[in-house]
Amino acid sequence: MVARHQMLDSVAERIANLKSRGTVRVGIDGVDAAGKTTLADELSDRLRTLGRAVIRSGIDGFHRPRQDRYARGSECPEGYYHDSFDLEGLVEMLLRPLGPGGAGYYRTAIFDYRQDVPVDSPKVMAEPDAILLFDGVFLLRPQLRPFWDYTIFVRAEFNVTVRRAIRRDLPLWGDTTTIEQRYLSRYIPAQKIYIAECDPETKATLVIDNNHPSSPSIITSLSCQSDSSPVRGD
Repeated sequence: MVARHQMLDSVAERIANLKSRGTVRVGIDGVDAAGKTTLADELSDRLRTLGRAVIRSGIDGFHRPRQDRYARGSECPEGYYHDSFDLEGLVEMLLRPLGPGGAGYYRTAIFDYRQDVPVDSPKVMAEPDAILLFDGVFLLRPQLRPFWDYTIFVRAEFNVTVRRAIRRDLPLWGDTTTIEQRYLSRYIPAQKIYIAECDPETKATLVIDNNHPSSPSIITSLSCQSDSSPVRGD
């Protein structure tokens, strides 16, 4: 284990040294409430300090409409895994345009899941040598893996993530029982499906054990490309 600031400095330096024929696309994966968004925001600050332009986005901006997400039932884990996110929209509006040969014009969100309406936002041109930091669940599924240049899997045990989710989501859901039931019936079983089918820790460039956020552990997956390997294209 290392101090969190040391981990952040180390990971930010690795990412800052990556090169690509397009934008470097970094996917930050992990189970719900593992700490993905916090990590992405902290890395964003450090990368900007290192002089790199950063594009921040996440899977929450690429939901499908509520009627599609809950077509199998609001507590169905298969529905959460298979139906929640617009993967084609994510690829076509963000990941492919930022990749090698892409036009460079992108959108960081296409749907507002809270209002259940599409997001009407113009495309933006990526700055030269920019880095995309994209956080979300299920990012190392086969449909998305070819579009990442560097991936991080944030590891956390389910009993840890449920406690975090209760603290985080209490203002939204109103009571502990509802949040816990939601995780036990929908989110955790969906993550177990994903882990069984995709084995994301063996696909990630880097695994970070975030069970103890103040002193995380950095684990490099031996089955992946090394950090010094050239960034791949699509």
